Parts: sequence; C-alpha cells; structure tokens
Amino acid sequence: MKKSKGIATLLIMLVVVVAAVFGAAVIGMPTGIGADQNIKQGLDLAGGVSITYQAVDENPTDEAMNDTVYKLQKRVEVKNSEARVYREGDRRINVEIPGVSDANAILAELGKPGALEFVDPDGNVILTGADIASAQARTTEDSTTGAKKYIVTLDLTEEGTEAFREATTTYLGKVISIVYDGEHISDPVVNTVISDGSCYIEGQKTYEEAETLASRIRIGSLSLELEELHSKVVGAELGEEALSTSIKAAGLGILLIIIFMIAMYLIPGLAASIALVLYCALTILVLWFFDITLTLPGIAGVILSIGMAVDANVIIFARIREEIGVGKSVDSAIKAGFQKALSAIVDGNITTFIAAIVLGIRGSGPVKGFAYTLGIGIVLSMFTALVITRLLIKSFYAVGIKNPKLYGIQKERKLINFLGKKAVFFILSVAVIAAGFVGMGIRNGSNGTILNYSLDFVGGNSSTVTFGQDYSIEEISSTIVPVVEKITGDGNVQTQKIDGTNEVVIKTRSLSLEEREAFNAAMLENFGVEEGSILSENISSTISSEMKSDAVWAVVIATLCMLVYIWFRFKDIRFAGSAVIALIHDVLIVLAFYVFTWTSVGNTFIACMLTIVGYSINATIVIFDRIRENMAVARGQDKESLKEVVNSSITQTLSRSINTSLTTFIMVFVLWLLGVTTIREFAMPLMAGIICGAYSSVCITGALWYVFKVKFARKNK
Repeated sequence: MKKSKGIATLLIMLVVVVAAVFGAAVIGMPTGIGADQNIKQGLDLAGGVSITYQAVDENPTDEAMNDTVYKLQKRVEVKNSEARVYREGDRRINVEIPGVSDANAILAELGKPGALEFVDPDGNVILTGADIASAQARTTEDSTTGAKKYIVTLDLTEEGTEAFREATTTYLGKVISIVYDGEHISDPVVNTVISDGSCYIEGQKTYEEAETLASRIRIGSLSLELEELHSKVVGAELGEEALSTSIKAAGLGILLIIIFMIAMYLIPGLAASIALVLYCALTILVLWFFDITLTLPGIAGVILSIGMAVDANVIIFARIREEIGVGKSVDSAIKAGFQKALSAIVDGNITTFIAAIVLGIRGSGPVKGFAYTLGIGIVLSMFTALVITRLLIKSFYAVGIKNPKLYGIQKERKLINFLGKKAVFFILSVAVIAAGFVGMGIRNGSNGTILNYSLDFVGGNSSTVTFGQDYSIEEISSTIVPVVEKITGDGNVQTQKIDGTNEVVIKTRSLSLEEREAFNAAMLENFGVEEGSILSENISSTISSEMKSDAVWAVVIATLCMLVYIWFRFKDIRFAGSAVIALIHDVLIVLAFYVFTWTSVGNTFIACMLTIVGYSINATIVIFDRIRENMAVARGQDKESLKEVVNSSITQTLSRSINTSLTTFIMVFVLWLLGVTTIREFAMPLMAGIICGAYSSVCITGALWYVFKVKFARKNK
C-alpha cells in the first residue's frame, strides 16, 4: 500500500468510525431517533404490557393449562422473542410482552384466544386449531402476471395432515371455511389435494391482512379457550439504575481493554482499539436495525462477542510478533500473521456461530435473545478483526510507522511441561466436580433442592399491592424489597410497577399461610397498606418444562453439531471428543460454583451456561489449531514427539489464552463491580466460567487429546 493510499484509508476509517459512533449514540439516547425507534428492551430493563387471560372451562386440567401456556408462549414469541407466559392460580395465564406500552394495540393484534375450526359447507369440523403446527404471512408473486400476492402458509401436525388429505380429496374445487370463535374469517377454495401437510391461503389484499389472518389461526390452536380478564402496563423489573450501571460498566470495561491492548500490542493494539469501537457501534446499529429486544441474557451475548472480537485480534498479533521474532520484515510479518491466524479465527467463530444458530432455532425466550446477540456479535467481530484491523495496520505501516519494535517482537519462550502435570490437573477437576455433586446432595437434604432455583424455574407467589403513594422503581428496590426479603429469608424477590397506578406486583417464592399473614402485616405496619389492598395468587415458573426441554435439546444439538464440525475440520474425532469433554467439564465446574455460593438460578443461569460453552470452545480451537500446525512438521508420532507438540502448542498460545481471558474478565468484573444485585448475581458465575474456560483450554484439552492419541493410536493407523 502506498503512503497516499494509507492516508486516505485512515481518513475514511476515521469518518466511518465517527459516523457509526454518532449513529449508535443517537439510537442509544432515551429519546431515540423518533417515536419507539431506539433499541427495544426487555421486561427486565424497560417493562412492557401484561395481559391476564382466564380459561373459559371452569375446571381445566393441568395438562391442558400447561399445553396452552407453552403454545401461547410460541405464539407471542412471533411478536417478541423475549415475551413470557406463565400460569397464575388454577385458570389464569399471564402474558408479558416487553418493549411496548399500548395494551390495547397488543390485544387487537394478538386477538382473543378462541376456538378455531376448519369446517365443510355442512358445518362438519374437519380440523381444529390443535391440528395447525404453524401459520405465517408471506409475500410472493403471481406466476402469470408477476404481481405481488399476500398469502398465509400453513403447516399441519401429523394427525392434521392425514385428516386434511382426506378432506381436500372430498372437497376438491369446493370451499373449506375457517371459523374462529363462531366467525367465518376465511373461505378458501380447495384447488388441489393436499397430502404433505403444507398449504397456503391466498386472496388477502395486503400483507397486514395476511398477518392478521395468520395471527388468528396461530392463537386459535390453543388447547383451551381463553377470555381476557385485564391488561396493564408494567415497569422494568431491574429499573433504570440497572441499565445505566450496565452501560457505564460496558463503557469502562471497553476503555480498560483499549488501554490494555495499546500497552500490550502498541500499533496493532491501537488498530484493534479503533476496530473495537467500530464493532461496539455496529452492534448497537444492527440490534436496532433488526429490531432485536435487548435483555440481561442478551447483554451476556454482547459481552461474550466483545471478548471474541478482542480474541481474534490477539491471535493475529501473536502471530505477527512470532514472524518478526524469526527475522521477517514488518510488512511480511503482517501478511503472514493474518494468514496463519485465519484458520483458528474462522474455526473458532464458526463453531460458536453454529451454536448460536441452533439455539436461535430451537430455544425459547431468553435463549433466543442470547443466540441473536451472540450471532450478530460473531459476524461483526470477524468483520472488524479480519477487515478493519487489517486495513488499519497496513495503513499505519504505509504512512511510515515501520519500526518493528512498535509491532512487538516475540521472544523465545521457555517450553512449559503442561503434560507432566496432567494427572494433577485431571484429579483437581474431578475433585471439584465431585464436590459439586456432593454439595447438591447436602443442599437437597437440608433445603429440599439441589440448586437455589428462582421464580423463573419454580414459580411462587405473586402479590399485587396498592400503596398510598407512587413509588419509583428505585424506591421499590431500596424500601419495599428489603422488608419482603426479611419475611421470606430469601433474596429472590422480583417486583414490577404498574404504570399509571400506585400498584406494585411483588413476586416471591411460595409462601406459607404464616408468611402470607406476616407479609400482609408488614405492608400495613411499614406502608399503611390495608389487607383489602393486597391480592395474592400462586404463579407458575416463567420457564416452562417445555422451554427447559427446548433449551436442553438446543444445547445437545448444538454440541453435536460442533463436534461434527471440529471432526470435519481437524480430520480427527479425538480433537472433537476432547473439546466436548472440556465443555462438559466447564459446565459442571460452574454448576458446582452455583452450589457452593448458592447463587440464584434463573433466566440468567441459562445465558451464563451458554456463554461459558461459547467462550470455552473458542479458546480450545486456538490450541487445537496450533497442535494441527505443529503436527505437520513434527519429527514423529511417538509419545515423546507428541508430548513436545502438545507442550509447545500450549506454550506458544499461552499469551493468547491469558490475554483474551483477561480482557473478557475485565468486562464482566466491571459489570459485577458496578452492577445492581441481580446483575452481580449474573456476573459472578460468568467470572468463574471465564477462569474455568481458560484453565480447561490450557490444562485439560491438550492433555485429553494426547491421552486419546496415545491410547487409540493403533485404531488411527
């Protein structure tokens, strides 16, 4: 690159960064760039609309209620992936949709969850809503005229497919009406026999009309018919303080990372810092552009992706230093550094991206939010590291900054015998994991539960209290919550302020009769609230058994997909097996941390575990990539040669492992240091996971691969 081109590139980069930061700042302002145009926030950060439905059937079964809750959850996720649905009492179901403030508009769009039926001209029922798996509005083109058509696509269940095949055979060329709550909402003509369970309804004049029809079909497939009792606008659960401290923590963390990167890597560190600022701005812009709701688990995805953005740069810079250290010119070292780092960066990010895709498809609620932000972060981090950082470094070199000392020179490392201590590492890991299981048994014996499950997992009691004054969210946290915690003896208390009223919803674990009486007495004594102003109901968990199952299956499928990818890329299942064992190791270690510290297990628990999985696999890939490279030039395949390969590979990547863990730890530590209680409970296990991930990558994965390589050497020949 010529000097003039280098100057031009730097100026263009400056303009791009300033423009992106300005755009992100405008979007991030409380007023946004217009009505409802800033980033949507979840119930935990900004509140939303709460709607309470009641089953028309006076004695619904638990199975029907739970099935309806799950199906309604999947329906409202179309409106917002962070929406949540849970039972209240025996017949009621609460729906909470974040980021909106007009309950009437939501009700109009969501519609009344009534009975849906497909009937023939004689009124005989062919299908019910339970036979519909999905309904989506689509825009297509007329094959003859090319004009836009608005249709609704339907996918049927297995039972519905067979019934509809028979019906469309019988009524070919005739009408099969769709009746919702006794009202004909569509009368499509059967144009062909439908035997594969997929069809579409045409004739809608606008996309909005198609979406309305699709929505009514979706909501009509519930197991129970529901009627609306009331709706209300609720405030944020965590409050403005939680969001503002998170933003301050992120800003301070990024500043500390920038200082660290420049001090450690000089000119490349400066380039990475500029790219990191652009990355953060682009993340905000993309979240806004794709209308993604940001919640506390979503913030976890952003934090992880920031760590991975720095990680890619650290890998590249370590390679550049190595190339300069063996006598190459700065220009040649830059080219070689990016080239040699590419495979590790691509493999690490693709592996994690596979997990994000699977979690986004299979997961529900907070799992989806985490997956979206993580996926976006991975794509942007690869772009900023491989494109922006590269352009900046080459531009700095072109304008005359060519002294090798400003790019770093890797000194010869003293080989560390990690494998010589593998038995100690293995025993230590097994001991901690075993202690975790023992702790679960002890906890179960004393508390009746192996973990400190929050309301999100086990449900509890919801009390709507009408106070004599309008408390702010911060006042609720500082004044009312401590009184409730004293009664329950538990810090797991959630609150929601109902906008426009003096009402506050207080959610706790299940309370005994004596505790409910103590609660009522405390409200009267401390706040002058009469017992008649307190309405209490038992509520179910916001994370249903089906959602838990979805999360588990998502993680299992993601792990298997990662295993297959690593196996394919490294041409050796022992690499994949070692990586998966390390993932399980990290999850069990952090689980033990939850047991020992009795940290609350809620929505953020899922996000925390997923963060650790994504972080750990990325670190492992870097070491495996170096083992693969060193194996190509190894002197042999005997035990001593393999030991040397593994030890040298871990030693060569040690600075990367330490520096990346440190930068990610800084982000989470500052979040823990400045955050409110809920965020601190979220950040603390993450810090443990980061340390554990670094430990397993350096001390466990390489040793596991070596053991498998030696033990199963013959089978590989």
